[in-house]
Amino acid sequence: MTDQAATRTGAADAIPQARLDLIPLALPVALAGLAFLLIGTPTTWLTLTLAALAMGMMIFVIASGLTLVFGLMDVINFGHGAFIAVGAYLAMTVLGPLAPLVQADSLMLNLAALALAALVATFGAGALGLAFERVVIRPVYGQHLKQILITMGGLIIAEQLLHAIFGGDQKAMALPTAFRGAIVVGDLAFEKFRLLAVAIGLVVFLAMQLTLNRTRIGLLIRAGVENSEMVEALGYRIRRLFVGVFAAGSALAGLGGVLWALYRETFTAAIGSEVMVLVFIVIIIGGLGSVGGCFLGAILVAMMANYTAFLAPKVALASSILLMVAILMWRPQGLYPVAKR
Repeated sequence: MTDQAATRTGAADAIPQARLDLIPLALPVALAGLAFLLIGTPTTWLTLTLAALAMGMMIFVIASGLTLVFGLMDVINFGHGAFIAVGAYLAMTVLGPLAPLVQADSLMLNLAALALAALVATFGAGALGLAFERVVIRPVYGQHLKQILITMGGLIIAEQLLHAIFGGDQKAMALPTAFRGAIVVGDLAFEKFRLLAVAIGLVVFLAMQLTLNRTRIGLLIRAGVENSEMVEALGYRIRRLFVGVFAAGSALAGLGGVLWALYRETFTAAIGSEVMVLVFIVIIIGGLGSVGGCFLGAILVAMMANYTAFLAPKVALASSILLMVAILMWRPQGLYPVAKR
């Protein structure tokens, strides 16, 4: 009995325990601290920081699905921007007839209109993702050059179809009445919609973390990111998992498109193309297949963009690329790499 207990104890000791790498978590704190010293004014610094958090949450919602597609399916999908644009246009189509609810001076009515628009955009983009995976992605699995070319072509075709259907002019996406303006606390002003964006981003992040870490499907996804051949050998149909992840990633892009269009209050069919550079930078910084890395990368990119836009506007456009170069020189595989490619 003692020998069996000793054997079990030895086996347990042989299993390495994963440790959370806390060093990357210090990066946003260090960046915020440096910005505080350079900006000097606490209210200005806090306003920029809160704006960066809202922007980061929206970028995360858009990029979170793509990082799983990239990590799990090894698919370089430049057509992801099409789902962002489709989400924005679907939301605009839904909110048009609901103008009385959008303009009503009632938080509940405003939230109901936004929730309906977000649901239609999310499910519509997810359905488009299913069709896109079957028609465009499936024939080019494992062929990266063809993936880049064919998904880029899909993005261009989608943008032109949106131009043909909705027109090429700039569309307005007015904020609901309850989310216009800001909440003023002393000398600080918190924009209401940005607070909503932060809340939605946190909910998406927590939902993804719970799904990936506490459910059977999450276990299969994480195992598939690490070693898809092993998952197939155990009898699981990894291809169906791929399709589900792709549809979920497309749905999140549609939701992100709604948030981004409301954030800017105007958009065109090129809204997806405009944000895709930031999305890929976030994915690369965070590490392929890592939701936590994507979350941290989105916050870092948004903070860097907001701070440099205030301190050195001429450098703002290149700030995200400079941040990516600096992080990759330190950690070539990203902050929290998962996929070992």
